[in-house]
Amino acid sequence: MRDHTKLRAFEFADKLVLEVYPATRRFPRDEQFGLSSQLRRAALSIASNIVEGCARNSKADYLRFIDMAYGSAREAQYQLSVAFRLGYLDEPQYNTLQQLSEQTSKLLGALAKALRQQPVE
Repeated sequence: MRDHTKLRAFEFADKLVLEVYPATRRFPRDEQFGLSSQLRRAALSIASNIVEGCARNSKADYLRFIDMAYGSAREAQYQLSVAFRLGYLDEPQYNTLQQLSEQTSKLLGALAKALRQQPVE
């Protein structure tokens, strides 16, 4: 089994979660079960999938969860863009969150590519 805490992708994903929650508290009340909830779920899904993938025994399972984390990171990027364009996030918040999600995506993409290039177990 792998240690998720040693992955830079997890470090960034965890920071993203910790930044998204307070940022979404400021969203309009009518977004509580809409964009706010979706963005929180996407951010939490990134870190959670990394953790679950690291707990799997096979490389194939690990890669599958890293791919899911990558998809959630891209989903979060879009949702952040929507939240910013709707005026729910100010520019500094948006930039911070978007940088975290972009860096997480890049790291996950590189990790998935490296895993695909390794010989089959």
